[in-house]
Amino acid sequence: METIERCSWASGAAMTDYHDREWGVPLHDDRKLFEFLILEGAQAGLSWSTILNKRKAYRAAFDRFDPRKIAAYDEARIQLLLANAGIVRNQLKIRAAVRNAAAFLAVREEFGSFDRYIWQFVGGSPKSNRWRDSKEVPAKTAESGAMSKDLARREFTFVGSTICYAFMQATGMVNDHLVTCFRHPGDQRRRRFET
Repeated sequence: METIERCSWASGAAMTDYHDREWGVPLHDDRKLFEFLILEGAQAGLSWSTILNKRKAYRAAFDRFDPRKIAAYDEARIQLLLANAGIVRNQLKIRAAVRNAAAFLAVREEFGSFDRYIWQFVGGSPKSNRWRDSKEVPAKTAESGAMSKDLARREFTFVGSTICYAFMQATGMVNDHLVTCFRHPGDQRRRRFET
């Protein structure tokens, strides 16, 4: 029986499923891109497994990441979110989600879609890396720095270069699966898994 090799961080059922089905897969759906932008900001200082375990609660609390609804949240709604034990109850992060929803809508208005705007930072197509060891994977890059700077200029918050790089990895703008991982684009086992 063939052993499937994964990136070392993919442990536990939820993280393994996320690794196998989502992480590094090119994403072009505006609402899902917005979801990852908010979740990556919420993760700052925490583990991704913490956020992944709260993802269902986040979707319920934040109207399934509908940016129009979130941009309209008032102080009463923010206070309800701060009392919601299912999400990270950090006032700065919750207020950032509301602010980022308004900024997201402005970007979508200007570019026609957030997808068109955000993918420009990698030239419109995924960048596939060839890391052999997880220690080689950077925490940020020139591209994530450019994205961070431009998002901040457009009044997004919780969008530092490291958060932006994690967002790029999650949404498949970069593929940082190790070359030994079956999800690396050059691995033939990937095709067998997807069929």
